[in-house]
Amino acid sequence: MQIHDTERELHRFQVRVGVAAAVVLTCFGLLLGRFIYLQVVQYEIYHAKAEDNRISIVPIAPNRGNIVDRNGAVLARNYSAYTLELAPGKVPDVEQTISELEKIIDIRPQDRTRFRRLMIEAKGAETLPIRTRLSDEEVARFAANRFRFPGVDIRARLFRDYPNGDFASHVLGYIGRINDRDLEKIAADGLDANYKGTDHLGKTGIEQSYERDLHGVTGYEQVEVDAAGRGVRTLSRTAPTSGNSLGLTIDIQLQGIAETAFGARRGAMVAIEPSTGAVLAFVSKPGFDPNLFVDGIDSASWAELNNSPDRPLNNRALTGMYPPGSTFKPYMAIAALELGKRTATQTIQDPGYFMFGGRRFRDSKPTGHGTVDLYKSIVVSSDTYYYQLANDMGIDAIAGYMKNFGFGARTGIDLEGEAIGVLPSPEWKMKRYRKPEQQKWYAGETISIGIGQGYNSYTPIQLATAMATLANNGAMYKPHLVRYIENVKTGERRYIEPELLRSVQIKPEHIDLVKRAMVGVNKEGTGARVFAGAEYTSGGKTGTAQVIGIKQNEKYVESKVAERFRDHSLFIAFAPADSPKLALAVLVENGGFGARSAAPIARAVLDYYLLGKKPPPPVKSAGDDTAEEGSD
Repeated sequence: MQIHDTERELHRFQVRVGVAAAVVLTCFGLLLGRFIYLQVVQYEIYHAKAEDNRISIVPIAPNRGNIVDRNGAVLARNYSAYTLELAPGKVPDVEQTISELEKIIDIRPQDRTRFRRLMIEAKGAETLPIRTRLSDEEVARFAANRFRFPGVDIRARLFRDYPNGDFASHVLGYIGRINDRDLEKIAADGLDANYKGTDHLGKTGIEQSYERDLHGVTGYEQVEVDAAGRGVRTLSRTAPTSGNSLGLTIDIQLQGIAETAFGARRGAMVAIEPSTGAVLAFVSKPGFDPNLFVDGIDSASWAELNNSPDRPLNNRALTGMYPPGSTFKPYMAIAALELGKRTATQTIQDPGYFMFGGRRFRDSKPTGHGTVDLYKSIVVSSDTYYYQLANDMGIDAIAGYMKNFGFGARTGIDLEGEAIGVLPSPEWKMKRYRKPEQQKWYAGETISIGIGQGYNSYTPIQLATAMATLANNGAMYKPHLVRYIENVKTGERRYIEPELLRSVQIKPEHIDLVKRAMVGVNKEGTGARVFAGAEYTSGGKTGTAQVIGIKQNEKYVESKVAERFRDHSLFIAFAPADSPKLALAVLVENGGFGARSAAPIARAVLDYYLLGKKPPPPVKSAGDDTAEEGSD
């Protein structure tokens, strides 16, 4: 018979119960401690996380400011449309989701291609559009199937619209979707918060230069969301502030006259108000339709623009550099008078060439112009006169004086990317070339500089600014495209005041002589035929700039030269002559003699601006505007 020690067993049982109770109490203690820690100590943190899951802070992009011309005509505006958007981070299988969406929404192959590109370029974006500008029917179809597509929603967005198409496209520029490089710049400028919810910004033109004014201030909404991340109700709202509107100095009607006058030809024209620097027309042909870039340009359109030999995306007026040809001569004449190298009555004999170092520098008129004084040298555009003058002045004097008119320097116009041009000098050549034999300046190189050839290379905006300075008797104003910035909330306009850059000191009798000679160009000289019958008096100067060099014993025959290697056509002008209201520079690429292609465009612009006359449809002209074929 087994005898149990009941007291011992009871003790063991009590110990076990005690240990078990201690373990249980310890566990409950730990749970209670954790509960207190989470609910009391960490309350603020977890409450915020819970609120974050329940409440979403949604940025509200502001309305972009409108752009109007000097008369209030709308050049850039906004309109609202529905967009189908995907949040890549909330969609398990993007491609599969898009395939399912295709069954209810018309999604084209180019939409898919653009979406893939956006996923690469806009990695930080919360949502990306797969289809823009949905119809009401498409919106209704998606709304009925919305529950099937977590991470997909419809948003109302503002789209940019350029009602004039390609007119003034290089002035306005275009907006494009923000990419990684843009995000880096935004971060560097400390503007991250203000660009939350913004998908586009200005890429070129005024849209780029005045981005901060046009963009506005981003607003925010506190939105309660469901488990799928969709908004249930709005808890609070801070309204965005729309961007400021811009009033330009451009006259879109004048701009249209100029662009139409170019027809299908390539080139540029800039027209400036001499007394203020206001740019009334700014043409670069061909242009492009900025509306193509609003949704993200498709690959076919981009290839067409980017690969075109006409380079429609290049802003020729701002970045194109061309020899000025004989439009350089009036400034050479002023330099000669001011530096004492010529007088008004001093003459030379022009046999049709100038000899230097055994080389014959030919005149555009092979038989020469006979006895030529300074007035006649401009009217008939004597090359020989300016060959000899350049030799007498020397390159240092030429380069030193031409700086006064802004040659070889940026004008400071309110567009980004302006080219600096080339004002040749020995110092420039030293910097330009590496080899010692290339760095040396040779006296023979100076000769061609006098007629605007050689290393001379300037932008149309520089030529127009120089013309405006001459027309304004030496007062140079900074060219500008924005007339005022209008505060969208108060309606207050901040006008851009004219900025005097410098006053070139020129004796009145010298500037009067050169301006009188330029009037002679349009009355009796190389521009006479184009300006025949004009109801106003204007001054002008034709120019023809070589694109390719011609050997010494060869004669340039335009019909035997490929079109893109033919001479450029140039014309500068101001009017009315006694009190200039407009100064301009026209360049037609490969247009031949200045009086043939460029001068008629100038006449059309001046006729409209001064008289309100609209020109007839452009017709192809033949020959030159003087009796001597080949004069410029």
